[in-house]
Order: sequence, then C-alpha cells, then structure tokens
Amino acid sequence: MSTKGGVTALTRRNYRLASDVDKPRSTGIVNEKLLSDYLHHVFPSTKQGPTVASLRKPLGFQDLGSHLEKLLAEGEAPEALRDPFAEGRLGPQPVVLDHTSGFEGLLFVDDDLLGVIGHSNFSSIRATTCVFKGKWAYEVLISSQGLMQIGWCTLSCRFNQEEGVGDTPDSYAYDGNRVRKWNVTTTNYGKSWAAGDIVSCLIDLDEGTITFCLNGQSLGTAFGGIKTGPGVAYFPAISLSFKESVAFNFGSRPLRYPADGYLPLQDPPTADLLKAHRLLGCIKNVLSTSIDAQDEKLLEKDSAAWRLHGEPTVLIALAHIFNHFAPLMCKVYLVEDVLMNFLLGILEGGGSVDEHPLIQQLLDLFWLLMEDHEVNECLKQLMMSLLRAYRFSPIIPDLGFQIHYLRLTTAILRHEKSRKYLLNNVTFDVLRSVVFFYIKTPLRVKEAGLEELIPTTWWPTHFDKEGKDEREPKDESSDERLRRRAYERGCQRLKKRIEVVEDLQVQILKLLLNNKDKTTGEASRYIFLNKFRKFLQENASNRGHPTALCPPEYMVCFLHRLITAVRSSWDEGSRKFPSSLSSEDAYVPPQLFYNGKVDYFDLQRLGGLLSHLKKTLKDDLASKANIVIDPAEIQAASMDDLDEDEESGAAQRPFGAAAMGGALARPSWLSSPTLGRANRFLSTAAVSLMTPRRPLSQPEKVKVRTLAVEQRTEEDIEGSHGNDGLLLGRPQEEPDQPIADKSLLEIVDGIVMMYNLSVHQQLGKMVVVADEVHEYAVALKDTEEKIARCPARRADILEELHKSQKVFAEKLNHLSRRLAWINATIYSKEKMLDVYWLLCVCIRTIEHADNTASLFAFTPEFYLNVAMNAYSALKNYFSPANSMDELPGYEETLTQLAAILAKHFADPRIVGTDIKDSLMQALASYVCYPQSLRAVERIPEEQRVAMMRNLLAPYEQRPWAQTNWILVRLWRGCGFGYRYTRLPHLLKTKPEDANLPSLQKPCPSLLLQRHMAELLSLDKDMAASFLNSVLNQLNWAFSEFIGMIQEIQQAAERPERNFVDTRQLKVCATCFDLSVSLLRVLEMTVSLVPEIFLDWTRPSAELLLRRLAQLLNQVLNRVTAEKNLFDRVVNLRLPGLESVDHYPILVAVTGILVRVLVDGDAQGTSRAASVLLSDPCFQLHSIQHLLGEPGDSSGSSAACRPAAAAPLAPAAAGSSSERKHFSLHAYADYISLEEKQKVEDMLEFLTEESKQAAASTAPTSEEDLCPICYAHSISAVFRPCSHKSCKACINQHLMNNKDCFFCKATITGVEDYSKPPPS
Repeated sequence: MSTKGGVTALTRRNYRLASDVDKPRSTGIVNEKLLSDYLHHVFPSTKQGPTVASLRKPLGFQDLGSHLEKLLAEGEAPEALRDPFAEGRLGPQPVVLDHTSGFEGLLFVDDDLLGVIGHSNFSSIRATTCVFKGKWAYEVLISSQGLMQIGWCTLSCRFNQEEGVGDTPDSYAYDGNRVRKWNVTTTNYGKSWAAGDIVSCLIDLDEGTITFCLNGQSLGTAFGGIKTGPGVAYFPAISLSFKESVAFNFGSRPLRYPADGYLPLQDPPTADLLKAHRLLGCIKNVLSTSIDAQDEKLLEKDSAAWRLHGEPTVLIALAHIFNHFAPLMCKVYLVEDVLMNFLLGILEGGGSVDEHPLIQQLLDLFWLLMEDHEVNECLKQLMMSLLRAYRFSPIIPDLGFQIHYLRLTTAILRHEKSRKYLLNNVTFDVLRSVVFFYIKTPLRVKEAGLEELIPTTWWPTHFDKEGKDEREPKDESSDERLRRRAYERGCQRLKKRIEVVEDLQVQILKLLLNNKDKTTGEASRYIFLNKFRKFLQENASNRGHPTALCPPEYMVCFLHRLITAVRSSWDEGSRKFPSSLSSEDAYVPPQLFYNGKVDYFDLQRLGGLLSHLKKTLKDDLASKANIVIDPAEIQAASMDDLDEDEESGAAQRPFGAAAMGGALARPSWLSSPTLGRANRFLSTAAVSLMTPRRPLSQPEKVKVRTLAVEQRTEEDIEGSHGNDGLLLGRPQEEPDQPIADKSLLEIVDGIVMMYNLSVHQQLGKMVVVADEVHEYAVALKDTEEKIARCPARRADILEELHKSQKVFAEKLNHLSRRLAWINATIYSKEKMLDVYWLLCVCIRTIEHADNTASLFAFTPEFYLNVAMNAYSALKNYFSPANSMDELPGYEETLTQLAAILAKHFADPRIVGTDIKDSLMQALASYVCYPQSLRAVERIPEEQRVAMMRNLLAPYEQRPWAQTNWILVRLWRGCGFGYRYTRLPHLLKTKPEDANLPSLQKPCPSLLLQRHMAELLSLDKDMAASFLNSVLNQLNWAFSEFIGMIQEIQQAAERPERNFVDTRQLKVCATCFDLSVSLLRVLEMTVSLVPEIFLDWTRPSAELLLRRLAQLLNQVLNRVTAEKNLFDRVVNLRLPGLESVDHYPILVAVTGILVRVLVDGDAQGTSRAASVLLSDPCFQLHSIQHLLGEPGDSSGSSAACRPAAAAPLAPAAAGSSSERKHFSLHAYADYISLEEKQKVEDMLEFLTEESKQAAASTAPTSEEDLCPICYAHSISAVFRPCSHKSCKACINQHLMNNKDCFFCKATITGVEDYSKPPPS
C-alpha cells in the first residue's frame, strides 16, 4: 500500500521479473534464442511490412515490458484526435439516470443509477444526456411486465402522477403492457412485452423518426416527423407505475441488440477494448504454445489441455500480460465483451463442464497473478454479466442461451476459492442470484418456438354436469385421441428440454451445498446456510411491502431446485451412515425451535411470542430439554424488545421516507434486474440518500442461547464430541435418531418457510392459465353447438358464429402451448412430489413437536400453515394433470393430516387467532370431500370423539360459524330435503368455481354422527349448554337478517336511490346462510338425540323445546306470511342475495317439525304438539303454506285475527291465488314422496290438535297469566320469596341469573304451582 496526497492507493504485486543479473538463472531451461522465439510468438506485432524484420531482434524478459507497451500503443488514436463529446450529443459521460432534478413522483434508483423501480402511482425519470442530431440507441431491460411508457422526451416536458412520457406533446413512448404507442393520443403498436425482454429505443434525428425493437426484432417505425431543429433535444425517459422495475443500458455495457447505423448514447471504451483483445490474444498464445527445451522448438497444442505447471518462462510471460490485463478486467464493459465471451467460447464445444478444466486453470491464474481487489471485482462483474445474460435471453426451443450461461456459471462455481468469494460477498449480497434458478414462462409462444415443439394442440372437450373436465372421457373420438396423444408427446419433448436446464441449476446448488471443501476455510455449505437465512429474513420481515420481496415466481423455481439438491445431499450422507434418517423420512426436530441455534426472526410461534414463551415455559425447558434460562436475561431481553419498538419508528426511517408516510429502505437485492443495493430513494417531496438499515441479523444483546447468523461456526451447526449442535436440548419424548448432516435440517426448515412466504400464493396464481383454457374450451364447444343449430337462412348469424369459433380456436392454440410450458415448469409430476414431500416433512415435524407436550408452543406457526396449504395445492392446483391418488402413501398421509387438524383446531397451546381460524377452515374444507372425510373417520376413535366434543363446545366466546358449518357438512345428505349440491333456483346459473367446498356433493358421516349422539346423550350439561348456544345464535342471526332485509326493502323503494350497498347485501346473505345452517344443526340434534327435547326428566329439556318452538314459529311467520317482507326482497333478485330463497329455510324448519311431531313416540309428539300450540306465535296457516295450501284464518289457534282484519281476507286470498305459491310439491327432485307424506301427516295432526286445544282451553283471566310473558299461565313459584311466573320464563332466566325477577332475592328452588280451586 502507498499513500499519495492523503489518499490510499493500492500498489500492484511486485512480480519478480528477470533482470540482467537474474537472466542466467531464470532462463536456465530455455536458451536465449528459444526464449526470444517464444516471446515473439506470444507477443506478435500487429504491424506489417519492413518494420517487422527490425522488430525481430532478440527479445528477452528485460525488454518485454517496453515491447508490450509498444504493442498496446499500436493503433491507438492520438490524444488530440479524441473527441469526448460526439457530435449530436450533449451531457456528461457516463450516461445515467438524472436523480437530482429529472424525475417526478417517488422512485427507487440503484447505486449505478441505471436501475429504477416505481414507488408511486406513475413516476417518471429521464437520463442525464440528450441528443439533437444523428442516430442514437439505448436499451431497457424489462424486469416486470406491468404498466410502463418508455421512450424519449424534451426538457420542456412536464410530467405528473397521471401523465408521463408520451402524454405530453414533445414526448414519445412505447407501452408493451397495453401494446400501444403514445404521443398525446394513442394507437395500437408493437407486441406485448414480458419480464426478461429487452426493448431497444432508436431515434433518427436526421429523418425525424423513432423506432422500437423487442429482443432485436423491429416493431416498425412508431413515430415520424418528430420535432427537430434548434433548441430541441431528446432525453431517454420512462414513466412507470408502482412496483414496476427496469434497468437501462445507455452503453456502459455492450448493447445486446445493436442496430446498424445507430450509436449508443455512451461511447464504448474503444482504446481499452483494443488493449483487452490484444492481451487476450497473448493469453491464448500462451495457452496454445508449449516449449520443447530438448529439441529447442515451440510446439502448437490444444489450449484445452493447458495446465499451470509453474514453468518460470510461462509464468513470467503471463505476469507481464496480467500487469496490463488485470486492471482492465475490473471494468464491466470489458468483462462482458472480452472475458465472458472468451470463457463461453471455451465451453462451446459441448460436453459436460467437467470436461473443460481450462476454466479452473484460468481462475487459478487469476488468483495467482491479480491483486485480490482486482480478482474480486472481476468475478463480481463476471457473475453480474452472466446473470443479466441468463435473465434477458430470449426463450428458444432448445433453451440454448439459458444452458450456455448456466454451464459457465457452473464452471466458475466449481473453482473452490472463487465459489467461496462469490458466496461470501456477491451471490446473495449484490446479485439476485435466485434468478439463476428461475425459468421464465414465454408470453409469445411463436417466438419461443413452441409451435415447432408442440405442433398439435389439444384441450378438453368433454365436461361433466358440473362443468369439470373429464379425465378419460369414454366417448372420445379416435381423432380426439390422436390429437391428445400428439399433444402429450409434444409436452414430453418440451419437458425433457426444460429438465436439462433444471439439472444444471441443481448442479449449481449442489456446489453451493458442498461441505467437504474445508481446505481454504469454512465449507461452502455453511456460508450458503448463513446467506440463505439472511435472504429468508429479508423476505419474511418485509411481508406486506411488495417492492421488498423476492418475486414469487423466482421463489417457486428456487424451492424446487433446492429440494432436489438438499434431498440428494441428505441421501448421500445417509448412505455413508446407514442407521441415519433418510430424506424420505425427513423432519425438523422440535429442539430447533427453542434451543436458539436457528434464528426465526420474530416469526409468530404457536404459543405466542418467543420472549413470552421463554418466561412462561422456562421450567418446562429446564426439566424436559435441560435448557436453563437466567431470569435476569429474560428481563433484559424483554426490555430490549421494548427499546427497539420505541426506537425503530422514527430513528430508522430516512427523512424522505418519513415525509412519504413510511417508505421502506430497499433490501439488498430489490428488483432491479441486475444490481441490488438501491441506496437512493427519489421523491419530488424530498430527495435523500437512504440511511443504512440496521444490520439484518445483528447479535441480539441477551437472547438466551441464540446465536447471530454470522457468529455460528460449523461446530455450532453440526456439533462435535459431547455437543449436539443444532440438536441441542433433545426432549425425552424425541427419539435419538442420528442425522447425517445436521446443517441440512436448517435448509429444510428454510424451504418450509419459503413455501409459506410466497410459493403457495404463486402456485395458486399460475392455475389461471388452466382456468382460461377451460373457459375458452367451454365457449368453443358452446359456439360449435350453436353453429350446428343455426338455420341455414341466417347467414349473418352463421358468419358471426364462425368468427367467434376462429377467435376461440386461435386463443386455445396459444393457451394450450403456454399451459404445456407451465405444466412442465410448475405443475409437473416431479414438482408435485416435491410439494408432497414438503407436506410429509411438516406433518412429521408437527407430530414430533406435539409429543413434547407444552414445548409444542415453541413451534413456528408456518409449519401448520404449510401443512394445510401444501395439501390444498396438491388437491386443487396439480390436478387434473396429476392425480393425488398416485402419490406414494397418500391415504396414510391424508389420515395423519386429518389427525393434526382434528387435534389442534381447539388446542389450548395454540393462541394465535389467525392460525386457529385457518385450522378450523381447513377442517371444514376437509369434511366436504369424500376422500378426506374418510381420512377423518380413519383416525383413532379417541381423537374422533375429542374432535366432536370440541365441535360441540358452547358457541359463546369463540368463532362458531366454521364449527357449525362442519357439523352441517357431516349431516348434509341425511336431513329433510337436504340432498342437494346447489339450491334448486340456482341450478340454471353457472357457479363461479365448481371446486368450492360448499359446492361438493353431500357426503354425510354416519360414524361422526354416532359420536355426536353418544356425547349429547351421556353429557347432559354439555348438551344443554350446546343447544342453548345454538338457539341463541339462531335468534341473533335471524333477527339480524330480518333487520337487514327491512333496510334493503326501504332502500329499494326509494325513488332517489336505486342501489343497495354490496357489502350490506353480502352480510345479509351471510346471516341468512347462518340461520339455515343453525336450523340444520338443530335438525341433526333432534334426529340423532330427540330425548334432549322430549325427555322431560332431563334438566332443561322442556325449556329447550319451548325455545325451539318459539324460534321455529318466528321463522315460519316471517317467511310464510302473505305479501310479506321476505317475499318482496326475494322477488327483487338482487345480485349478492342469490342464496336467499324460501326453499332452504322452510325445508330446514320442516325437517325439525317432522322429526318431533311425526317420527317420535306418542308421548314425545304429544309434548311437542302441546308446546308448539301453546306458543303465542303459532299460526296453522304457516304450516299449510308449506304444501301450497291457502291459509285458513279460522283454523289458527291462539292467534285469532281481530275483527277489523276480516274484510281484508278475501282480497288477500285473491291476490295470493294470482301469484305462484311456495309448495314442497314443486320440488319433486329434491323431496321424496315419503317426506311429502310426513308433512301431510304433520299438518293433519296439528289441525286436529289445534281444534282440540281450542275446544278445551277455558278463557284465562289476566290475573292468572305469567306477569313476565303474558303468554302462558302461571305454573311455577319461587322459593323462598314465593313470587310466581310460568316455567318457561323462570327456566330461561335461571340459565344466566339466580336472582328473583321481582325482589332480587336469591332463588334456592322452584316448585310447580297450580291455581287453588275457588272456595
């Protein structure tokens, strides 16, 4: 090191070059003539003619330095002739984005000022250099395919959050998202772009034209006659919406698609390029020449076989070359244009990467002859160039470009020292290296060559009644079968080509997971492990802020490659230790969750926050896992958490971001295509450099036994004698199963976390292409049927139908090829097995953690989430292309998952409301499908009974809608008229998604019904509390529903406002659905355990029956009254209220009434009838309404109409006869003859009973009526105060309160009361 003027400068390595004194020693093996010939051969002069002979004077090492400098100076333009400002261009070099004044809105700009991300509605930015004459070009690398306008603008253009490039008079833009060009007005132009495309923007100021190219293909002249002349100059410019990102290349790197006659805005480093190519020529000469000292001659040889043997002559020659070559290789343009192309050329011959050892030799040479800072910068620029080239290469049929760049990446990473440097400093820190594992999906199938690869397209043409594809239709024609098989062969060809790329990506990961390369320090795997954990932290800590996340499409590919590489490494280790666990049985031991060896960066645990768990479970940790926690350290940790919370608000946020309402600091590899570290956050309100974020994994001051990622050593992970490493703190319940490579456990844990972060959502998103194919196939089939039915005389209609047919067929051709690509890269059988393996890992992990009793609370929530989501993905996303039934051990896995859901949905160790809701929803979905319901039935009986007990817990103080839904699904198919999949009045409409759990065919579980019946029969207190809570919720839900339809009716009748809030409609429909499902649960209970209501020796039985009768009468009266509110709202047929209809609610009520009045024994039906008839709300015509019979007001009991209402009866009858009545007779497909007969028997029975009741009931004086309800006679007296009421009122009151209604004395007993006879 030397210091000049206070600035530290790096001196070059002092190579020991031969001087005159050293000459005899260094050239001992090579005589002077041979050395001279060798040096002239390696360093030939480019000049021709007579001067050559004079140059061929003897050349030794002492003259080599000056000789080489002369060679490099040949052909260089004199300094005076160099023009720093080319004609027609104004502005500084290098050309970058103008982050000081040339922007509008909020933007993130990369360190190199070439990458940009929009951070507001529509942000704009221009470059620092403009052009006014000549032909110029620049390239834009598209990182996201959203809304952007790219082109040129003048200095006078003013942009805002709504108007950007192309929206003002002197700005011109191309928008590949909407496929349009913009200059104040807009017209169609070009093709749609996708992430990974390169747009070239060309301006010809001599002709006044602007042209755009996409991946080197011209889209044609976009604008002609643009304004030129004095005072007019055009800047490159872009406007982009929120989250969209691009990178510019103004010429700092070679243009990927240079256009003839057009210059890049930034001059290429011509002089340096010439030097670099000459020096590279000298290196090639060294590689292809060997010295035969015995015969004293030079030999030509194959450069691929060259080895660095340490020959002094060769090494000194190379040292002279690298003296000039090394500084040049720190410049990105030269690395990309010279070095990368040279290395790619070495691999061009094909064969495996192992067959090309020259690259390893060259990298050895780099580390030997270049300064450390030079080789570091060179490798960094080389990897960045490779990544850029890989990401922005067009898709061609054999994926040749992608394979080419991955092969070189693999070759470089095979070099141990280079690999470790890149892992430590570049791979995750600067690069978005995850891009290397991504295979982009082509948006334009023709350009990707999919038409040649899959010449025959096919799509499903046979659908079942519910609109689902039939996997193997029986009536498939031979032509269709041939087409399908040809399509499948094409898909196989495509899959094989994609597998070549995937294998290379796995090879790269295997190199990064190497744990044997310990000769030069820490093994690669441990470096990768720490970087991978930081990568996960960065993504986990920024959830909800999309600009800070790794794009989910990259995550999906990375996850699959990582699973393949990890399983391969795992099995390799387990082969060496046969007793160790194989990857097939892999799981994450529970001690990882609490021993502090793995950082879960504040992710939620099942039992709450880690600091809270360490306080509350410290004794369990000590007794079960031998982990002792110092109380003082716990206190310090919690205080530290408080301090962090207070400080992190204002102190960590830069001023500019604070002004913008809390924008985030960019993470290290945000979605600029190439670079990461964007440390500039641009905003028109405040321009500031971002303050560096707190280090991601700084050592937490006092977290007990928790190591920061950087502090961990191999011993901390793998363990050693007497040290369990990651497995420290094994609880007694956990088997002592040896695991070959403990470090892989942490990667498996990270894979599970990755799936939870974004992979599952992406898997769901990509299904949309298959859905589109299905929709277009249905539309095409429908159109073909219409063509067949269309009369020949209607040629106009026929022509339109044929046009539609052609459009649908073209779209299907395109989509079916695109779907083939997606199925190969995302939904293939191998990918399905990966997700299935992940599901099994989660299930085993949860089972082992569950065995640790209270320590289960330490398990991170995401394990349960991934178990549920992975099952959902396998069931919904991978079919019908791959069936779950074909997975190995699938039924057993289904049963294990059922056991987890059944046990943990009401597990008191789980505190998070979100995860509890997720478990409940997963169980609710599970019982909707026959296969998974059978799995629930296969779990041990003890667990099934415990599950039913939890489902029957009182509904108060907990989310009850989902548990009620589960009980309903267990009953659906057994209830009265309850065998429907969709409601009768909705059959003609198309369901939004036929795969929804609610649209599955009924599959009742008689086994679980039996458990429910046994529980309610044996546990009388639980039965009473359960039914009371169901009745309370029914009362609430139906009352809410009636209140809402009143508001809806009023809103609909208002002339000034003809719409109703959609949210209100949705809530109204939900309340109706809840009412129906609660009624069905009551029907289920009455059917399975009628004695709860009818055996009055049971406590609360009479009260429950009275409450039930009261609610049923309320529902019937509201729904069946003539011209009532319910009728009017149903007839409005408002969107959102489709499920609100007479059938579901009336049939549910009928089912309960039939069960208690017809199917029971004589005593029970008698009690039920007397309670029903004694209810003041009972009206016989409500029952008659069920069969479509007009109500007879004279037959109603206990509710005779007042005289004033009598004249209205004929009018009411007349109007109702004109309108169609509801009648169970109209639903012959839904209600059996036996059920109809039972309703008629019930009506007959009630009619008879009501007549008898009316005849036998003596008029009651007001004094004898209950003073609380005035509906029933006094029948109970309280002790000790002797106040009186009817039994119904006091029983209901005593459920919640022990004080007397009247005097507030504590009631000790209730006795029957009968009125004494008059004296």
